[in-house]
Amino acid sequence: MFERTRRVIVIAEDVILVAVLAAMIGFAVAQIFLRNFFGIGIIWADPLVRVLVLWAGLIGAMVAARLDQHIVISALAKLLPPRWKAASRLLTDGATAIVCLIVAVVSVRFVYSEYQAATVAFAAVPAWVCQLVIPVAFVMLACRYTLFAVERARQMFERHA
Repeated sequence: MFERTRRVIVIAEDVILVAVLAAMIGFAVAQIFLRNFFGIGIIWADPLVRVLVLWAGLIGAMVAARLDQHIVISALAKLLPPRWKAASRLLTDGATAIVCLIVAVVSVRFVYSEYQAATVAFAAVPAWVCQLVIPVAFVMLACRYTLFAVERARQMFERHA
């Protein structure tokens, strides 16, 4: 059951990321074409592209975390002995999970305030709908880094047992 759920999430992330990138590129190219050749444009295309950049960035972060290929500052870790590298990675994964969880909580409050304010992002689309990706992405990141930390802790205990 867990593996099937994980596969569904992986496929959903990949499909949504590809669709967002395709839409972002498509609308940007359409805007350039329409403005240069016809002197017109789609009024809501620029704000939509900005929202799609947000979505692409956050979904891309989710995919990078899933692949454990997120950007890390590892200058100090390269100098550490192997035993300490694992502990360092456990610590950074745990800290990352905590920070992501905090950002998720704050972003839920932000999205809710946008919902209450009934702010419109573009073309009658509520701003909170566009911003939902923020808490969802950070919850996913928190979950992934928690799982990484648990797995690294398990590996450390197995090596020392």
